[in-house]
Amino acid sequence: MTQASAAPRAARRRHDREIVALAVPAFGALVAEPLFVLADSAIVGHLGTAQLAGLGVASALLMTAVGVFVFLAYATTAAVARRVGAGDLRAAIRQGMDGIWLALLIGAAVIAAALPTAPSLMDLFGASDTAAPYATTYLRISAFGIPAMLVVLAATGILRGLQDTKTPLYVAVGGFVANAVLNVVLVYGVGLGIAGSAWGTVIAQCGMAAVYLYVVIRGARQHGASLRPDATGIRACAQAGTPLLVRTLSLRAILLIATAVAARLGDADMAAHQIILSLWSLLAFALDAIAIAGQAIIGRYLGADDAQGAREACRRMVQWGLVTGVVLGLLVIVARPLFLPLFSGDPGVRDAALPALVMVAVSQPVCGIVFVLDGVLMGAGDGPYLAWAMLLTLAVFAPVALLVPLLGGGLTALWGAMTLMMTMRLVTLWLRSRSGRWIVTGATR
Repeated sequence: MTQASAAPRAARRRHDREIVALAVPAFGALVAEPLFVLADSAIVGHLGTAQLAGLGVASALLMTAVGVFVFLAYATTAAVARRVGAGDLRAAIRQGMDGIWLALLIGAAVIAAALPTAPSLMDLFGASDTAAPYATTYLRISAFGIPAMLVVLAATGILRGLQDTKTPLYVAVGGFVANAVLNVVLVYGVGLGIAGSAWGTVIAQCGMAAVYLYVVIRGARQHGASLRPDATGIRACAQAGTPLLVRTLSLRAILLIATAVAARLGDADMAAHQIILSLWSLLAFALDAIAIAGQAIIGRYLGADDAQGAREACRRMVQWGLVTGVVLGLLVIVARPLFLPLFSGDPGVRDAALPALVMVAVSQPVCGIVFVLDGVLMGAGDGPYLAWAMLLTLAVFAPVALLVPLLGGGLTALWGAMTLMMTMRLVTLWLRSRSGRWIVTGATR
């Protein structure tokens, strides 16, 4: 082996070690989030189809209320990682604390908006008369856990930026176990029904936030970083996250449109959609583990002024994303007959879900590349491009999805529209990655 051929192989092995060290723990932590919804779906699903359909609408709205502010994690990861690459840990943690204070402010505002508008939101998104009361109950109770959920996002971003994905894994596993146990006890043991499921999730999320705050505060004291709220820093954090907020709002609009369309197809299709969406979220978060590694690694390389290292890491992570997507797609095909009975005994729900799951399986290789490139560009702080790209994707998806009830394509056609959406994202992200315009080095972008 010549020295010239050995160097690229050594670089690939180095990138592989970095990706595995960050992505494997991140995978466990990311999977725990949709597992919260899956556990709720499995427990509530056996209460009845109307309860599961209500959970589907309410959880979609709840995930939107929290998910639109995912920039608290993603922007924080990129900013902290750049500071780490530049060797300034004190500034890195201080920047992360601004994100936590912003999370608390946003959480209070979301609670104030969600409580009085819950019934109207159920009507807006097409919940049936039988499902709407359950959806309203679940949403109103779960709203009290939103500040804790946002703190978890911001604190997770700090630790990822510090190249620590193991602590979020431990917290996520503990939170999932607590959530599952509390749901069973409160739903069936205490007899609270769907309200018990909501309270179980709120308690688990508050416990997770408390653990994260302890870890971050301890780190801040070790490095002499201030814990006090800083208006200038909070405002700068909000401004930096605005493009990612636009990007995430567009993505959430896509998911809400899909849920609204499914709700108008009937309770059986809505229940099937809830099951499929929970699985799709699980697969998406699994693929996003590589993207999380990308955010941390790319941010660190760019902060250390290593543009070539960033390019090589991007190339290798795309390869990982493609292979992982193929494997997940095959698993979905094989596991379809075993997966559905866990969530519903209704034959109508199963019949609606089976063909739609094929569309989910086919789209996984595309999803693998999309999530990786999304993470790379976030790690580079390329938020404005991500915002415009997602707005374009929304403009393509919305009319196609809204035609599904009119054309009679059913749930399978709706998930075909979702596959079109992911393909559109692939095109926009691939063009940007090839241009190299995302590569900007330094401690700040």
